[in-house]
Amino acid sequence: MIYQADIEWDANYDVVVLGFGGAGATAARFAADQDARVLLVDAAPEGHEGGNTRYSAQLLGTGEDFNKMKKYYQQLTAPMSLDEEMIDTYVKGMVAMPEYVSKYLEVEPCSAKDYAPQSRWAFEEFPEYEGSETHDFTTVAKSWFDASLWQILKNQVSKRQSKIDVLYNTPAIELIQNGQTRVIEGVVIERDNKRLNVQAKNGVVLATGGFENNQRMVEDYLGAKKLAPLGTLYNKGDGVRLAQEVGADLWHMHNFESLGLLHGMAFAVPQGERGRLMLGEQNEKVAHGSAFVIGDDGTRYFNEAEENRHGHIKNHGQWKVPMNQVHPYLIFDSKKKEELDHDPIIGSYAPYYNQIISASSPAELAEKIEIEPAVLNQTVARFNHACEEHNDSEFHRASTTLQAFTGAEIFAVKLEQTMLNTQGGPRRNVKAEIIDTKGQVIPHLYSAGELGGISANQYQGGGNLAECLIWGKIAGENAAIPKLANEADVASGASVSEKHLNSDLRRETYPTAKNQYIGRSSRGMGDEIVVRVTVDENKNLQEIEVLKQAESADYGQKAIEILPKEMVKQNRTDVDAITGASSTSRGLRDAVNDALSKIK
Repeated sequence: MIYQADIEWDANYDVVVLGFGGAGATAARFAADQDARVLLVDAAPEGHEGGNTRYSAQLLGTGEDFNKMKKYYQQLTAPMSLDEEMIDTYVKGMVAMPEYVSKYLEVEPCSAKDYAPQSRWAFEEFPEYEGSETHDFTTVAKSWFDASLWQILKNQVSKRQSKIDVLYNTPAIELIQNGQTRVIEGVVIERDNKRLNVQAKNGVVLATGGFENNQRMVEDYLGAKKLAPLGTLYNKGDGVRLAQEVGADLWHMHNFESLGLLHGMAFAVPQGERGRLMLGEQNEKVAHGSAFVIGDDGTRYFNEAEENRHGHIKNHGQWKVPMNQVHPYLIFDSKKKEELDHDPIIGSYAPYYNQIISASSPAELAEKIEIEPAVLNQTVARFNHACEEHNDSEFHRASTTLQAFTGAEIFAVKLEQTMLNTQGGPRRNVKAEIIDTKGQVIPHLYSAGELGGISANQYQGGGNLAECLIWGKIAGENAAIPKLANEADVASGASVSEKHLNSDLRRETYPTAKNQYIGRSSRGMGDEIVVRVTVDENKNLQEIEVLKQAESADYGQKAIEILPKEMVKQNRTDVDAITGASSTSRGLRDAVNDALSKIK
């Protein structure tokens, strides 16, 4: 949108931050700390903000030695090139990460090397690269995948409610740019089906995440027909589009990361649904024994048991995400099916058991999954021969992981490649300023996080969250710097009148009757969990009502439905967690205990 001199502003702020994930939360709090009045908007409804930060492992990439870390990241980027000043800024931030966590997040930093040395494979993801030994993970708790970092980042915003207004379910429609100066003057947002012009006197920060849920962009930039998102469903490429419209240059558009079974796969889910992340024991079960994966033509296309590094597997000396298959399948026999059925995670997962296809022969199975029968027949025969010879000459899968097919039935279940996040977006500099196609700064426009992430090739875990904190701080502080041209109307000298919007960031109150108590917890995977607990005169549990929660639709919802009834039934809170929903179970228990602690 081209700026008009007589534009009517519906609200004005010093800084507008688009996207309430890890990067946006960080940018907003640091802008507020510079005494800026901030508007923070997110396209997701309340309870679903947090972007991919909420769903991530909560790991912050950390380095012990600057020179070694720099060398490590240069090798990760190779053979691609990346501005050395950008790498220096990034690596300095990672070396200082423990101090950052202590000073700005106000918690004691934890070192994965200290409390989880057995996970060296994760914090030294590329041990063959010089300098890898200096890489570590900083965490805010001695646990992973528990939303603990996200909860702290959100709390830092909540503590600054006097300076930060938050709007949920409010997408950004377009940036407002001065046609002569190219300065980004504000942004058009959509609130309750109404478009509002919001002035940003000092800067706009794009922190809207990637384009995992934009099918056109996935096809155009990643060359994939279907990738199952593991994180938020609200990253739809808005930041890419907004930046393009004002002339931004783009970088790293082909980069994305996977995780999960095999080389980063999941059991297929319908378009628009999150895939289920399965690791460890579940991966061992699908990758070993009488099971293999076929691609679109009915043949195997990788070593199912080989290691992967965020979905990258070895490809002639480089680590690459495999070429996407439209309809890959896991093929297995009766013995393997029994093993998968009895797994507590896989066996209870509907996209697995609802999609199993059975047949009495490979040829019959091939017809059911629309594969050439002769090809699948040959694929099964070659696999069985490899098992008998203890030699997988095609893909060099270890003989200890091979077991020939037996039994009268053969099965298939559809898989798909997963997508943790995309890295592409507008090119930024060390000041978090967005650069146009001519290499010039677009005035007053900044970015942070995985929108235009720094990862140019191979990816080391913990890198994106570190980037959220490093460039979130840089973007927030630089966007907050007062720009003289906006301090007053140049012609009249009149100050701009202040108009702000009503913030959604508030603490709800809930009614209680006799022997009823409200409990809260922020330790689930979603937003705050609020319960109302009713007890009898002897303080025995009578009822637990979940008044507010935003847990995941699969296992999280299962815990919300089952655990309150079990707690009442057993008259205690330390009931067994629901498998696959440990964070939700913990958050629910904490909320109930919080309510019980208020009984006098």
